[in-house]
Amino acid sequence: MPSGTSSLSFYLCGIMLLLVCALKIPALLRRRRDGLLRAACLLLFVAGWLMIFAAPDSIVALNRLTGTPNFAAPVVYATMIAFAGASLLLIINWRPGAPEQTRRLSRVCLIAYGLAVVAVVGLFWAGDAPVEQVTLFDAYYANTPFIREMIVTYLVAQAVAMVAASVLCWRWSREVRGSLRAGLRILAPAYLINVCYDAMRLVAVAARWTGHDLDFLVDEVSPLLASPTAVLGAVGFLVPLAGPRVTRTVRAVRQLRLLRPLWLALRQVPTPSAIRSSLPWWRTPPTVLLTGRRTALYDAVLALAPYCDPAVREAAHRAALRDGQDEARAAVTADAVMILVARDRQRTGPERLDHGAQASAVRGQDLIPLSLAVASVTGPDLRAYAAYADPAPGPAPGPATGPAPGPAPAPAPAPAQTAESSPS
Repeated sequence: MPSGTSSLSFYLCGIMLLLVCALKIPALLRRRRDGLLRAACLLLFVAGWLMIFAAPDSIVALNRLTGTPNFAAPVVYATMIAFAGASLLLIINWRPGAPEQTRRLSRVCLIAYGLAVVAVVGLFWAGDAPVEQVTLFDAYYANTPFIREMIVTYLVAQAVAMVAASVLCWRWSREVRGSLRAGLRILAPAYLINVCYDAMRLVAVAARWTGHDLDFLVDEVSPLLASPTAVLGAVGFLVPLAGPRVTRTVRAVRQLRLLRPLWLALRQVPTPSAIRSSLPWWRTPPTVLLTGRRTALYDAVLALAPYCDPAVREAAHRAALRDGQDEARAAVTADAVMILVARDRQRTGPERLDHGAQASAVRGQDLIPLSLAVASVTGPDLRAYAAYADPAPGPAPGPATGPAPGPAPAPAPAPAQTAESSPS
């Protein structure tokens, strides 16, 4: 039985595993026929209790409460076998395969490890272990009839399951990508560490058979592997479950950051036909915030449709091409300039140009390139392009982003034009 280490680490690992199991109970109640979910919950449940039962303080408490010396031994060993069987059962149900083959292998696993649990309990009661051993049970009773067989049974059963699970995880990890592959690559060595735990104890037991003393492998070395195995196992199962959600959250946060320039530019645009609700960022998932942010931006663009002028967009598009932008980027820059000029026009005057088709087309586009283009537009650009949106007669000044090829006389704008074309 484990020893030589603080019980606190066992209890912390056990409680963590049971908490993870408790988080899966609502899903288990909704999907009772899901074999994979049942196997996962069984593994987490058994692993949590294994860490609690295997703590040295728990071993002493079980022996005292029952009044039977070494009563904790079959409890811990049976739980270890159940953990090994549940690990193998989970991999069998997790890995894609024919349903009938999965059910057949699951039945074989349950029957085999159920019989191993019964064998451990029966061998303990058939044998005689009168001297309580909290730290050296395996080595102390290595030559005791029936108890010796019980020790070998639990060690071999657990080692076989751990080797099989590790091999299955490693092979499967070659066929998948992403968080599932990362989780499998964590589980494979976690199971191998458990095999090392069993091997060390088998070596110590075999040493007693030959008259040698390697008891330190039982009470000093092997217990050090228990906590890392439990932690790696929990992480290995959590990564595939939480990986997609974390990826979606990271992607949403990144997109919110990229949309910030467009949001700062349009958040004050009135949208009478749309209902805006405040979403506190500290208690709203980023994916929900992103959906609300996109909806609000599309509503703002639609509200600016009557103030959008194709002449402004055309001038900005030509200027962007002259600056060396490719066609796609120049088109997005032109949309950004047109929308910002429309925003300023909406602020300074009630006149509408009734060219909403240009802005309505933006609703079908990705807002992130538009937001990046908005961030690159400067104040002088807007003041230059705003003249194209001026309904008053008179020539319009050229865009500030670059001079038109060839000499051209600079027009003298009327005072009314200058006043109206400057943004508020």
